[in-house]
Amino acid sequence: MRLQWTDKRKGNLKMKHVASGLLAVAFAGCVTAADDGWVNLFDGKSLDGWIQKNGTATYRVENGTVVGTTSEGSPNSFLCTEKSYGDFELEFEVKFDAPLNSGVQIRSQTAELKPGATEKFGRVNGPQVEIEAGGAKGSVAGYVYGEATGRGWLTADAKRVPHPNLKQDDWNKYRIVAKGARIQTWINGQPVDDLTDEPIFKTHPKGFIGLQVHGIKKGTGPFQAAWRNIRLRELK
Repeated sequence: MRLQWTDKRKGNLKMKHVASGLLAVAFAGCVTAADDGWVNLFDGKSLDGWIQKNGTATYRVENGTVVGTTSEGSPNSFLCTEKSYGDFELEFEVKFDAPLNSGVQIRSQTAELKPGATEKFGRVNGPQVEIEAGGAKGSVAGYVYGEATGRGWLTADAKRVPHPNLKQDDWNKYRIVAKGARIQTWINGQPVDDLTDEPIFKTHPKGFIGLQVHGIKKGTGPFQAAWRNIRLRELK
């Protein structure tokens, strides 16, 4: 390559303009990345920012995923964010052993401990977006259940229609939008639930995100569920 130095001052000025332009583009890219509001809840390396509540299932980091493994005879277990969220958009990918029922808690909380209680946390309770493989008729994954709320399914029976949107033995992408009393869910880009529930919003307007490993019967398992690319954007 041959360099021409016919006018050193003009060359320097041109280089300054080019450098300034490159910096401006780079800065604009950083602003866009920051201003879109998305925050990674899982760094892919550790469980920093998370804490286990209830149950004896185990959670570990493996190959950039959170892996939850059942513990025989354990009740439902939850790995929960230390931070609470109100209105938000949440995305994650999940893959799990078909016999295992699982879910992701949103806007959840723990029950107040009774005097003299020895456990560290009260029972996890709140809306849960279902994760389950289903059968030949399809899955009810993506519908909303009221974990330990005494209400059972929050999605009405008539609207809880099995669907084929969830893939077995493969990664599935979930999207959840919680805005006021409305909760919307998608699986692999397909809409599943559109729930408006004022009573649950009144009792659970804000809370943690929780990754559930469901309890199993003795003599079964072990089963696993894995999550990755967990990110959240708070809504105003």
